[in-house]
Amino acid sequence: MIGIKGTGMCALAEIFRSRGLDVSGSDVDEEFYTDRVLQDLNIPYFRGFSADQVPGDADFAVRSAAYGEDHEEVALLLERGIPVLLYPEALGLLSRDLPAASVAGVHGKTTTTALCGTLVQSLGLQGTVLVGSAVPAFGNRSTLVQGNSFFLAETCEYRRHFMYFSPDRMILTSVEADHLDYFRDEADVEDAFCSYIDTLPKGGTLIYCSDEDGAARTAARMKDKRPDLKMIPYGFEAEGAGRIVKTASGRTGENAFRLGSLDVLFRIRIPGDHVIQDAAAALLLVLDQMESLGLVSGGETGAAAPDSAQLKALEEGIYNFTGSRRRAEIVGEERGILVMDDYGHHPSAISKTLQGIKEFYPGRRLVVDFMSHTYSRTAALLDEFAASFGPADEVILHKIYASAREKFSGTITGEDLYMKTCENHTNVKYYNEPEDALGYLAESLKEGDLFVTMGAGDNWHLGRSLMDILKGDAS
Repeated sequence: MIGIKGTGMCALAEIFRSRGLDVSGSDVDEEFYTDRVLQDLNIPYFRGFSADQVPGDADFAVRSAAYGEDHEEVALLLERGIPVLLYPEALGLLSRDLPAASVAGVHGKTTTTALCGTLVQSLGLQGTVLVGSAVPAFGNRSTLVQGNSFFLAETCEYRRHFMYFSPDRMILTSVEADHLDYFRDEADVEDAFCSYIDTLPKGGTLIYCSDEDGAARTAARMKDKRPDLKMIPYGFEAEGAGRIVKTASGRTGENAFRLGSLDVLFRIRIPGDHVIQDAAAALLLVLDQMESLGLVSGGETGAAAPDSAQLKALEEGIYNFTGSRRRAEIVGEERGILVMDDYGHHPSAISKTLQGIKEFYPGRRLVVDFMSHTYSRTAALLDEFAASFGPADEVILHKIYASAREKFSGTITGEDLYMKTCENHTNVKYYNEPEDALGYLAESLKEGDLFVTMGAGDNWHLGRSLMDILKGDAS
């Protein structure tokens, strides 16, 4: 495995090992959280790359998309005639020999998949789950391995990578314009998701968010094309098994809701209505999977009807969910200043996440540090980005975090986003490098404030550096 320390690659390594394969790999010398995971699993790997490290008896290899066919280890494997798969191709192979479920969508898929895994764990189901980020409940791994009765994974739309996966059931969280360095526009994105849904087998299940316009529109298109599919809408406006009713929990730091006809009040300790939607999707998928395995029966309305013990496990699974890495992750609290980090990097995800945080912590001043990711996304969605910070009391922006897959065109900069955001928000500041804002933050943040770093860039380091300063001042 070339690039074995990547989150997805490390997860694949663990699954391969669980299935009895001998696994080894290589990666850069830089330390990642996955180093500890690989060491705990006793999976050998080299720090650094060299053709001399390639085993002579490999049956196949997997490479991260970061390393092309001209990479010295990849080139040697190809010269020897050994199959070399990309990560999404290898992930797809795992979906073909047992029942498989997919979580797809422009955003929300990581939290939804992590919630699915937490429910699988709480119920003790004999399945395997792969999430696109580390999950505390999985020992800070992105993989839960409890058996091989089914495989459930997060799948990505970029370059239509999800087309390698072969699901029997699918969650669709959202469909919007994104990855515009590859897709032409929102219609092109929607077409890709339609193609993916069309891979479901006859009688397969599609669970989709009817509150989200793109997902609802995509499902409507497929309802006409694939009337054989079992379609389950979920949302606050949905009817039937997926109807969400938000209610007061009576406790601070919690969201509470009911789902369909299930006789239980679910409580979740993560902010945002979008997280309630993610939890509902996870419940519906896991119940549908259980029904297919004969572990739960169908009720009078056709919805799955878990017994009291299963209901209790579902309730506890939702309550015990503490999120995943970089998804409303609490970094720490010092001197009354709460520091969070979130991966939200699309305008709609930013807006929903900030609104949820503001509602969850109504007494706190919300300061948001955002670093936009990719020039193409920033340019195409500039107006939407600029209008997405409404719930924040203060916004701090930086240069655009470049992607390895594109080059600076000279047409869009972080200053452009700053100027456009100033048209929508009265309190915006700009520091080219994230660390340039550290002194200002250490001085300006006060007790009761909530500081959150957001985006797919490297500004998440800023929250950790700030915590170090606050701890030093506190001592």
